[in-house]
Amino acid sequence: MDRRLNPHVIVLFGAVGDLSRRKLLPGLLRLYRAGLLPACRIVGTSLEELDDDSFRAIAHESCTEHVKDPIDDTTWAEFAELLRYVPSSAGPGGLHDAVVAEEQQLAEAEAELTGAGDGPREVRRLHYLSIPPAAARQVVTTLGEAGLAERARIVMEKPFGTDLASARDLNAHLQAVFPEESIFRIDHFLGKEAALNILAFRFANGLFEPIWNRQHIDHVQIDVPETLSIGTRAAFYESAGAFRDMVVTHLFQIMAFVAMEPPTALEPRAINEEKNKVFRSMLPIASSDVVRGQFAGYRDIDGVDPESQTDTFVALRCHIDNWRWAGVPFFLRTGKKLAEGARIVSIAFKEPPKSMFPAGSGVGTLGPDHLTFDLADSSRLSLSFYGKRPGPGFVLDKLSMQFATHETPDEVNVLEAYERLIHDALAGDKTLFTSSEGIERLWEVAAELIDDPPLVHPYFPGSWGPDAMHALVAPYTWRLPFERRWRTNES
Repeated sequence: MDRRLNPHVIVLFGAVGDLSRRKLLPGLLRLYRAGLLPACRIVGTSLEELDDDSFRAIAHESCTEHVKDPIDDTTWAEFAELLRYVPSSAGPGGLHDAVVAEEQQLAEAEAELTGAGDGPREVRRLHYLSIPPAAARQVVTTLGEAGLAERARIVMEKPFGTDLASARDLNAHLQAVFPEESIFRIDHFLGKEAALNILAFRFANGLFEPIWNRQHIDHVQIDVPETLSIGTRAAFYESAGAFRDMVVTHLFQIMAFVAMEPPTALEPRAINEEKNKVFRSMLPIASSDVVRGQFAGYRDIDGVDPESQTDTFVALRCHIDNWRWAGVPFFLRTGKKLAEGARIVSIAFKEPPKSMFPAGSGVGTLGPDHLTFDLADSSRLSLSFYGKRPGPGFVLDKLSMQFATHETPDEVNVLEAYERLIHDALAGDKTLFTSSEGIERLWEVAAELIDDPPLVHPYFPGSWGPDAMHALVAPYTWRLPFERRWRTNES
């Protein structure tokens, strides 16, 4: 148990849904097992009519499937005692009574543990909304009516609106019940170890921060291809598409980490302010700077309009008009049913003059030097450069230096994204969460694209997307697929 954190009642809305089963319940168990969960009770609520034991059985099945390490019986028995369930049919009053009952038990246990001269710590609430976006407003209203917004924080899943007007409306509804400092808009991309490594690499190394600007960096790519289809989310995806689902809530947030100025401190307010400065400096995204695609067969999926123009792929070029980045293009790409699944940030450095090198040396033939961050759960980064091939003559090869978390003994300490973000929300740390100002600004710069989107280009499942994406990035090329592979333990 983490005694640094206040005792909590954690309320999971959508407690037996897909996200809760795959990520939230297994993540809470891993935090408990690691001693990173405070004294708490976990109250699940959903449409299903279940009792406590039925909910525990579902949680046990989910954790057994999605927690990598075997779960011993003692640990599970202890964790299961924390789980309670209230069906949605109980209404605001039933939820209120269940939460207050658990709080009273926590308060009594806390009083027993309190040392002489110390006052008992306040029991707080964390409401996690693992529910469809359309249901979020009603849940927020329910929490206000049930009197459960006091001493509480609320975690919201994406998307945060679908355009500027809807984002402002949603934020106003949230802020009528919860203060902004208690609203945690979650982006699981920012919870990954490698995302934090971008900040560490940039600001802790005197070698790289001086060259992190338009004088030395030629362009930046952020590439998040997915092999998955849309699953059972046809209704949601038809209303969202790749841009709303992925770019606004994920890729732009990563771009802000790459582009932000040094914060005054590594604390939430300072970091969010620097991210928001990046968003304020973004130029509006023109439709001519975007390529939208749709994989063949998408319109045959149940629930999809036979004439749908929803994008399952998007590639775009954007610019940040400030002193550090003016003139440096940022290329972003994501899509469904692509050749590989990856999460890559690639920094391309400007190339030096080639005149001094003899003909046939190979200099420049393999492109510029790149610094590459892999945002997989196990952090990796690579720095490529030219080096002389051993032997006579002056022939150059592209080489790389790599670092990977799996090559260190600390890999066992890596928290998965949702685990880190749940812990941060319990601690009230908003460093890796998005703000209302930032979200609204991103919808503002995307207004032209949303109002006048280009037609979608078809592409084959298993490809890298429609051919039109190559003209968008010219004279450069997309970094994926890599010609040089990452080093592995086996290699």
